[in-house]
Amino acid sequence: MDNRSYVSWELMNSFLIDAFVGYGVPKEDAAICADVLLESDRRGIESHGCNRFKPIYIDRIKKGTLLPTTQIEIVKETPTTVVMDAHDGMGMVASHKMMEMLIEKAKKNGMAGGAIRNSTHYGIAGYWTSMASKEGLIGLTGTNARPSIAPTFGVENMMGTNPLTFSLPTDEEFPFCLDCATSIVQRGRIEYYAREGKETPAGTVISEKGEAMTDSNEILKALVDGTAALAPLGGIGDELAGYKGYGYAAVVEILSAALSGGQFMKALSGVDENGKPKMYHLGHFFFVIDPDAFMGRETFKKTAGDICRALRASKKAPGSDRIYTAGEKEYLVWLERKEKGVPVNKGVQKDIIEVRNALDLPYKFDFEESV
Repeated sequence: MDNRSYVSWELMNSFLIDAFVGYGVPKEDAAICADVLLESDRRGIESHGCNRFKPIYIDRIKKGTLLPTTQIEIVKETPTTVVMDAHDGMGMVASHKMMEMLIEKAKKNGMAGGAIRNSTHYGIAGYWTSMASKEGLIGLTGTNARPSIAPTFGVENMMGTNPLTFSLPTDEEFPFCLDCATSIVQRGRIEYYAREGKETPAGTVISEKGEAMTDSNEILKALVDGTAALAPLGGIGDELAGYKGYGYAAVVEILSAALSGGQFMKALSGVDENGKPKMYHLGHFFFVIDPDAFMGRETFKKTAGDICRALRASKKAPGSDRIYTAGEKEYLVWLERKEKGVPVNKGVQKDIIEVRNALDLPYKFDFEESV
């Protein structure tokens, strides 16, 4: 049973914008950041929604590891490519500008690609690919992150959770959108478990001694000091093909750093040699493809829709009610939450009140009596 409180989308959007502005983010940029976070909650990806606005963004601005004003520098540009330097500003703002440019280039030239260096957390990767699918285009993106995944047969956290994400337009109400990390569980999910007082599933995290870890708070500490690592998709070793997740994580790491001329792996820890906070310097890559350069957008959308419908109509396993295609569950969550609002657990409620009080913002929330 869902006992969480809900806040209207309009109220939460206004609050997030004002909170970001209160910590120095320009209002236009703050609106982008708020929308990216709320899109996570619209899709039911709460590990990257309002759950993260304070610890990942506000707290980093306060620590000085994230600059509230984003100075975007175009390092290199051709008719079909862009390389940006975000200069440690808001990754969501730089990524929004990048996708706007690539969508325009892809419509003119059939496809386009770009990369960003010296960036910061850019929210859910699916937000950026969906910017393309809403225009009838194909979107692809990936990003490196703080080291947390161990390579197959290793126990040292070397690469980030490194999502590899696709959005494909269909003739249905929602696109095919595959947005997932290349680890079994991502750091944001463990942060969510910790806030909810839940254990992390066994087998998804190993200690430096090769032992399973389940205490979510201990895992978060161990990931920072390098004494724990996430298992890649498939799991530890190669019996369940963990080398596949390891390989895809490495692809994302290489493309994120090599295309942008940016940093990688241990250099992205956010901690210097003395254990003090430093800039993250993340890298992202993006590709946009216009189906009109092939057999046409409508043909692509119809074929993609036919494939999704055939998959959902295939024979179900005993006890299973239905088969889903990527992006469908997120769409159904949005239909259920559209009128209900943004779910906020006790931890997020405390964050909201803390930020509101610190900035003296004129907001009152229905959940305050229970905090």
